[in-house]
Amino acid sequence: MITIRNAREDETETLTDIGLRAWEKAMAPIGETAAMRENAHSAFSNFIRTTWLTINVAEKGGVAVGWAAREALDENITDFWVDPAYERQGVGAALLDEMEKEIVRQGFFKASLETHAQSAAVAFFEKHGYSVHWLTTAYSPKLDRDIQSVGLSRQLAEEVSDTYGPEF
Repeated sequence: MITIRNAREDETETLTDIGLRAWEKAMAPIGETAAMRENAHSAFSNFIRTTWLTINVAEKGGVAVGWAAREALDENITDFWVDPAYERQGVGAALLDEMEKEIVRQGFFKASLETHAQSAAVAFFEKHGYSVHWLTTAYSPKLDRDIQSVGLSRQLAEEVSDTYGPEF
C-alpha cells in the first residue's frame, strides 16, 4: 500500500538519496552525470534541508520511495522524484494525485511543472493528463551543450467567476 505524508525535518539524507538515484536515471539520456553528481547531491541536500515543509513523501510498506515538492506552495510542482526501484508500481501516480489535490485545496486551478525534454517523465505526465505548453533550448555550461526543457500543465478545476454580469 502506498501512503503519502508530509516530510520530516530529519529525512534529508533519505530523500537526498532517492532524489539522486532518480536524477541519475533521468539524466542518463543527456549523459555526463558523474561530473555533476557531487553538485546534484549538494543541491538535493540543501533543498530538502531548507524546504522540507513543502515536500510530500510517498511510502510503500513504511519505506520512503519517492517525494515531490511545491517550493512556493503555488501551482508549480518544482520537484518530483521516485526511486527507480519503485517505478511502475503506482508510487508516482499516488504522489501526483496528492499534489494535485493540495493544489486545488489551496485555490489553484491548474498544476504546472518543468523537466528536460528527453526525460521519461514527459510520457508519465502526459499519461496523467498533462500537456506540453512550451519547449525551449538553453546552453548548459556544466554540460557544455544545449539542453531542451519542456513546460507541462494540466487544468485541475474550472475557474469560477465571482462577479455579476459579463466579464470584459
